[in-house]
Amino acid sequence: MKRTFRAALFDLDGTLIDTEGQYTTFWAEIGCEMLPNIPDFAFRIKGTTLTQLFATYFPEPEKQAIVKQRLDVFEAGMRYSFYPGALDFIQNIRANGVKCAIITSSNALKMEQVYKQLPELQTLFDRILTAEDFSASKPDPQCYRLGAEVFGLKPEECVVFEDAFTGLAAGMASGAYTIGLATGNPPESIRQLCHTVWTDWHDRTYGEVADLLSQVAP
Repeated sequence: MKRTFRAALFDLDGTLIDTEGQYTTFWAEIGCEMLPNIPDFAFRIKGTTLTQLFATYFPEPEKQAIVKQRLDVFEAGMRYSFYPGALDFIQNIRANGVKCAIITSSNALKMEQVYKQLPELQTLFDRILTAEDFSASKPDPQCYRLGAEVFGLKPEECVVFEDAFTGLAAGMASGAYTIGLATGNPPESIRQLCHTVWTDWHDRTYGEVADLLSQVAP
């Protein structure tokens, strides 16, 4: 029995919207000031929920308060925009009956800022799952398994779209077909971490994904 494309599960930052550079700058500054012994801090935490980031790196309540206050201010001033072609792809697959969900490590407060700039998110997507909806951060596959579950589907009936190393690992471990977006990492750096690499969203269609799935052994 061939795989079917019944639901698309999208990471948000760095996959659909162009924010990773902004976040890298922010977290690099935090790391330099507060965790100078971890030079790759900004890259190490990609895909981590704020709750787990605090538990791992900032267990002290006073430090958490400082980071949270600075993050809230930073996110309120961020610019959120779709990568070129991403919106067209979502509309194309929806027209072909595919359910769509965002699966993000961002919390609900941050998402309120996103909705102010991209109100169409709430009508484009059938479900939006945030950090409050799952207890484990990527690379744990829990979030993508939950994404399939909310549609009453198996992960094998879903396709995950991700850009970060931890997110790609989560997608693959969930059992879903995983497409890696080389938006922030060189294609060769993620090629072994997913089923297929896309360098951009230009001219992507339902038919292209269906063809990819048709080549996968049952």
